[in-house]
Amino acid sequence: MDDKKIGLKEAVSIGIGGMVGGGIFAVLGLAVALAQGGTPIAFVIAGIIAFLTSYSYAKLSQAYPDRGGTVKFMNVGFGISVLSGGLNNLLWISYVIMLSLYASAFGSYAQNLLRITGDKVIDTHIFMSAIILLATGINYYSIKVVSKIESYAVIIKLVILLAFVAVGIYGLFGNQNLQQLTVPNWEAPLKLVTGGMVIFVAYEGFELIANAAPDIRNPEKNIARSYFISVLFVIALYVAIAVIAVGSLPFDEIAKAQDYVLAEAAKPLLGKIGFTVITLAALISTFSAINASLYGGSRVSFELAEDDELPHELSKYCWNQPIGLAITAVLTLIIANILDLESISTAGSIGFLLIFAMVNYVAFKKASDIKGKKAVALMATLLCLIALAALIVQQMESNLAGALIAIGIVITSFLVEFIYKRMEQSKP
Repeated sequence: MDDKKIGLKEAVSIGIGGMVGGGIFAVLGLAVALAQGGTPIAFVIAGIIAFLTSYSYAKLSQAYPDRGGTVKFMNVGFGISVLSGGLNNLLWISYVIMLSLYASAFGSYAQNLLRITGDKVIDTHIFMSAIILLATGINYYSIKVVSKIESYAVIIKLVILLAFVAVGIYGLFGNQNLQQLTVPNWEAPLKLVTGGMVIFVAYEGFELIANAAPDIRNPEKNIARSYFISVLFVIALYVAIAVIAVGSLPFDEIAKAQDYVLAEAAKPLLGKIGFTVITLAALISTFSAINASLYGGSRVSFELAEDDELPHELSKYCWNQPIGLAITAVLTLIIANILDLESISTAGSIGFLLIFAMVNYVAFKKASDIKGKKAVALMATLLCLIALAALIVQQMESNLAGALIAIGIVITSFLVEFIYKRMEQSKP
């Protein structure tokens, strides 16, 4: 029976695989546009919030191991209510937004390798739509295939990214663009914070360990270790990648290649081959992230229907998969093709910062039950809320439409839950 359990190594790979999905490929250029030479600092700021939040997740996962993960924590903290239901609805929509981000990144990188119409924008939309449909088909075909793709993809993308870091650091010696990393080239402190928050979605993914918590061997030690190791590793990886990107390319070239800047950063040292290898890594990463997140998103909607937080019809199956899979795929197609990258990233970050703030608050509220430190959970809650407020204010100034869409998504998540609960109560 213990053979079915997963060890520390596997649990860490779930966390790393969840974070190093398509996020870093999608948002690196966006981070540089906002933070300039302070991009590594922006990643550190976002990483600190992720690390403190992982403490709350570790304690809650140990106390309430459940495949529902975040959904379970909301229900434990707030009961089955409009608040927990609204937050869990937001979690589902945030999965859809993440999927849109990955699909957008896939399209941006793919059009560099293969031209279909000759128009970059049209080609990007064709590729992003095609990859969503392909991943949906694979999810319907076999969940085993999804997990196999995921296990191979984690290894491939990590090997390529670590090789990129090793070669990239060597390439920085004597590079004239290194001075771009100096303090005079950093944006103002508030911009560094908001730059870190817009790309906070790149750290989303460590919470997938919570869904695997019931299957982790020696949970009292390995659950916390898996969270902390995976988050710290990814912070170090992202900071190294940010240093290499900003130190390798002039800011104007980064701006021109904003949607595929990681591939462009491989060019100075490795030429066209480096560009192609990183592009392939991006395609593998984003494809595997879409695959896994489609399954995760459909499971969230299924759990919500089971917990009576969404209509029971969502707990039904269609072609041997929860009906939420088809709904998640359709919503992803719509959002990916309508919103621009910054608006998608902002909406995802706002959603997850609010969800993480509430998970931290649950850890604070239940501190004595979960044997957690109240001070850490409270600090993480406040940092999430401050970061959320800073991000909304900054986006209201620079990307009003994106900010309003993100706020609208949050309000809709709670409104849908409120209406559903009222309808259920009015039934005879």
